[in-house]
Amino acid sequence: METQIKEQPQWGLHSTSYWITLLLAFGIIFIGIRFILEPQVGAIGYGIAFRDAADAVYGQVKGIRDVFSGIVLLPLLIMRMRKATAWVFSAATFVPLGDFLLIAATNGSADLEHLLIHGITALIMIINCFLLFAKPRA
Repeated sequence: METQIKEQPQWGLHSTSYWITLLLAFGIIFIGIRFILEPQVGAIGYGIAFRDAADAVYGQVKGIRDVFSGIVLLPLLIMRMRKATAWVFSAATFVPLGDFLLIAATNGSADLEHLLIHGITALIMIINCFLLFAKPRA
């Protein structure tokens, strides 16, 4: 824990990676809440609409997991734990990459809008991973 405490003055509100992580954390929390409250709207935004109204519960399940995915980063950001944030955030990049592959497999390359949404999200997250792991400037 001492390493994280020594890091605190070097990483935080003045860091681009901090703000990107915070923005994406709040973004996925918003998406999760949307899935919980309006699962069909969330599914359409995701790129794969439900076939049946009974499928909405799966959107709500996804929403709960999305909210968790965003919330899990917040304590790390509040405590300014850059390395822990970097590892958790890096693991989270599998989500938009998986989403991209699911959209491609389900809708094909014709659904460029949703492929771009998930692909650009994954790209931004990958770039941010490099920023998070980079040694902070003194």
